[in-house]
Amino acid sequence: MKKLNKIKYTIAFPALALLMSGCVSNEDLVQVDPNANTEASFWKTDADALKGVNAVYGSLLTDGTYMRSTPILLDGKSDDARSNSPWSAMANVGRFNTSVSDAAIYGWAFETYYQGIYRANQVLQYVPNIEMEDAALKDRILGQAYFLRGLYFFHAVNLFKNVPLPLDNSSLFHVQKTQEEGWAQVKADFQMAADLLPTSYDGVSGLDAGEKGRATKGAALAYLGKAQLFTKDFAGAKISFESVINLGVYSLVSNYKDNFTTANENNSESIFEVQFSRDAGGVDLGWGGVPSSGWGKTSARAITYAPRGFGWTDMQPTWTLFNEFHDELTVGGQVDPRLDATMFYNKPGGMMLYGQDFATRYASNPSDLNDLFIAKYENAGGEFADEFDWRSGINDRLMRYADVLMMYAECLNETGQTAAAYPYIQMVRSRVNLPDLATTKPGMTQAQMRDQIAHERFLEFALEGHRSDDIRRWGWLEDTAKLAWLKSRDAEFNTYQPGREYFPIPQLEMDANPGTVQNPTY
Repeated sequence: MKKLNKIKYTIAFPALALLMSGCVSNEDLVQVDPNANTEASFWKTDADALKGVNAVYGSLLTDGTYMRSTPILLDGKSDDARSNSPWSAMANVGRFNTSVSDAAIYGWAFETYYQGIYRANQVLQYVPNIEMEDAALKDRILGQAYFLRGLYFFHAVNLFKNVPLPLDNSSLFHVQKTQEEGWAQVKADFQMAADLLPTSYDGVSGLDAGEKGRATKGAALAYLGKAQLFTKDFAGAKISFESVINLGVYSLVSNYKDNFTTANENNSESIFEVQFSRDAGGVDLGWGGVPSSGWGKTSARAITYAPRGFGWTDMQPTWTLFNEFHDELTVGGQVDPRLDATMFYNKPGGMMLYGQDFATRYASNPSDLNDLFIAKYENAGGEFADEFDWRSGINDRLMRYADVLMMYAECLNETGQTAAAYPYIQMVRSRVNLPDLATTKPGMTQAQMRDQIAHERFLEFALEGHRSDDIRRWGWLEDTAKLAWLKSRDAEFNTYQPGREYFPIPQLEMDANPGTVQNPTY
């Protein structure tokens, strides 16, 4: 069982007022239930502080975030994924046609990000006032709260553009901030986290000793660097990624597929991942709101993305992705092995999924036989018959060391050190036995290297929620030629309108915060 999953996610709730009748003073009219945790009574001990920060992690597990909705929002608007889902709220994500009148998926994500932010703000408000003998533990708890608030802010700014940035819970109303202010706050939170967090929990003492899955210095620095890329601060991002590399604690796993299975979670390549488990207790699905004691800590990603007949098949790979995997053979003359780890297809010689042969399973349905289905994060190795129990326990790897290496190579290229980028790209290529790029494409210009990095990232991180981020931060949607190229690769881009790279501000937020301005074209 994953160590972090043994922790019960809890949160301090507002006090309940008990109204009493009779001749009493005003002070007597409000009484606190001594058996109920409130914000005034909860934050007393080291254990309380740890429970509080565990609750901030809890917001990563619900339907609005990594249980289901956030991967859909990130994968949908990319040329590596397509959706033929009968659920319009899901299918329209990739068509840039999300409806303001239907807040399903994107609205749930917005709500849950701010639930996580609210919880993080509680930790940051109350934990400093707790007298703790273990000062290092207090720093780790505060560092995790800064990291998680930064992560929720990262998603809110990244997906919704101009959003509120509440740094405390003193007010119900928070005005929108600009993108510049948003990214500045994201970076500030990640920097604070990096300053407070340990490299690992294996060498610490205290209540959190040895626990896997908690945010670390490497995670904070990696996300700081990624935020810096969004603001074109390549020099700053280069320093951040160098710092991650120089920690000396991360390395690529030898088998690419190990990054997407239960058996190899929290491995040497994992910098930060969301901890799901079939064995954490509880069986109810965590659709949203305040966590219930009956909830399981499981993911609905697998059933949502699963091949036809094994789940709902709401998301599928594009043929562009399939074809691009064939652009370059390995040193041994084989197809890039990442293809089979990424998708299921009618492979010559056979391909197994859920204990069945692909061609045999779909023999009576030519459309499925000649289609593509997602393999990443699926429990398809034969242990389970399908995904219809809604109980996937595969951790979602949000940040891998391979991503740091590729982003570092990008920074080198953008700061005029194109030749120096080759070795870091090759580290990722060599794992899957691709030829030495310095030999096959020596002396690339900065522009050529940009295109090469885009290609490398497309294949390495396919269907992991990175491609839509890359497309947007590279400015491809504002580039007429690049946009036309994207349309040729994925027909869903034909309905793109400027401004629709962001999701609409949910109507509930518009109503609750007067003066909120909706994103353009919605």
